[in-house]
Amino acid sequence: MQQNKLWRQRHMKPKVIDLFSGVGGMSLGFEWAGCEVVLANEYDKSIANAYVHNRKKTNMLVEDITRLPLKDTFEKYKGKIDIVIGGPPCQGFSQKGQRKTIHDERNFLFKYFFNVVELVRPKYFVMENVPNLFTSENGFFKNEIIEMFENIEYSLTAGILNAADYGVPQNRKRAVIIGKLGGIAPNLPEPVGYNISIWDAISDLAYLDSGEGEEEQEYRYNAQSEYQSMLRAGSKNLTNHVATNHSLLALERLSLIPPNSGKEVLPQEHLTKSIYSGTWTRMRKEEVSVTITTRFDTPSSGKFTHPFLNRAITVREAARIQSFPDTFKFTGNKGSQMKQVGNAVPPLLAKSIADVLLKDMRKEEGTFLNDNSREYTRA
Repeated sequence: MQQNKLWRQRHMKPKVIDLFSGVGGMSLGFEWAGCEVVLANEYDKSIANAYVHNRKKTNMLVEDITRLPLKDTFEKYKGKIDIVIGGPPCQGFSQKGQRKTIHDERNFLFKYFFNVVELVRPKYFVMENVPNLFTSENGFFKNEIIEMFENIEYSLTAGILNAADYGVPQNRKRAVIIGKLGGIAPNLPEPVGYNISIWDAISDLAYLDSGEGEEEQEYRYNAQSEYQSMLRAGSKNLTNHVATNHSLLALERLSLIPPNSGKEVLPQEHLTKSIYSGTWTRMRKEEVSVTITTRFDTPSSGKFTHPFLNRAITVREAARIQSFPDTFKFTGNKGSQMKQVGNAVPPLLAKSIADVLLKDMRKEEGTFLNDNSREYTRA
């Protein structure tokens, strides 16, 4: 019996539940690290369909978690799950809007995450959110989360991670909380020590003009960087690479903006009242990107204009900047595809977090879990 238990420890992949999964950026990163996601929950049907399209073996619950009978749904997984992951929606914590915080029920969705962890009792959990989670209401939410989990015997490690520090060509800061049951939670992952630029990510895709492209097409150019080769691995065709069909006025405006420039070069008649930082500004190809949002198809919504072509970036270019592989296809209408990409956790960031959990798991168990991780290294 003990021998069989040891075999399972050494050869079975750690089992994961992904809550508030979105299209599955965190799921993918944990799979790359060698985990198996057995259950996911996403309330948006279109986004859930895209998740299932790319991951047919995972059981997907398409429902608002506030409407799920939590005990009946999750308690059966007690003792069978190693890690629970997720990012409860955070509209009230975001920089935009009224930030109602304590008085905004959207900010208490983390309690549903907590309730699932309490029912399932995984060895680890990972919760990610916007950085304001730690500072809103003078730290009220952060302190409440720590107290709630410590009361059920989890120790916590928490901090702000920037995806750019983990091989993602994007400045995207997230609050990350790691919890461990009955032990000291591992530290957050260390930065990889190098940055990937926008051009490292998308230079092989730089040929579409406004309105051009198809949902599925052949690659025209070979990979031009290690990062591109990594994300193109196993992909036979290029998907989701369709340029926005901009208006004649937008095209005229874009034609006036040279590389490495923005609205500061536009004449008065072309200036708009957009409130977004980076509006009508070209991405600088040697830099890392600004945070990809759900409206990256519009030059007026932020710094999402191609470095030299007169168009905004495509869904596939945004996905590259988020570190999604080309084998991952975004489905549904364009609005849904942009939400899928813009709201996702970058898979490479998720993998870095998963790696520290699996390292801690191996150390504690004194075993060697089956190493099915997908290696991403830079020479």
